[in-house]
Amino acid sequence: MFDKLQKAFWKALTPDLVVDDPNVQAVPVEGLSAQIVVALGGVDNLESQQPAALTRVRVTLRDVSRMDRQALSDAGVAGVMPLEGGVVHLITGLRPQAD
Repeated sequence: MFDKLQKAFWKALTPDLVVDDPNVQAVPVEGLSAQIVVALGGVDNLESQQPAALTRVRVTLRDVSRMDRQALSDAGVAGVMPLEGGVVHLITGLRPQAD
């Protein structure tokens, strides 16, 4: 019960950080360029992805160690914010990153 109340509280304060449906399947052509997908370890390493805000994409990786931060930077990702459980927020900017 407390967990639900806490999640509702944080959802009200930061709606773009608390997701409603974290199990969206990864479709690399939607929102991520081919360079970014490769830098994240390939399509098979993407468990899910979704926009988190105008400037961020939230991805869940099967194996975070396969992510290449330098390649992400080279692909135009301004910042990488790793979280627990393989979740990574990519700071992408206002322009869409799809090819």
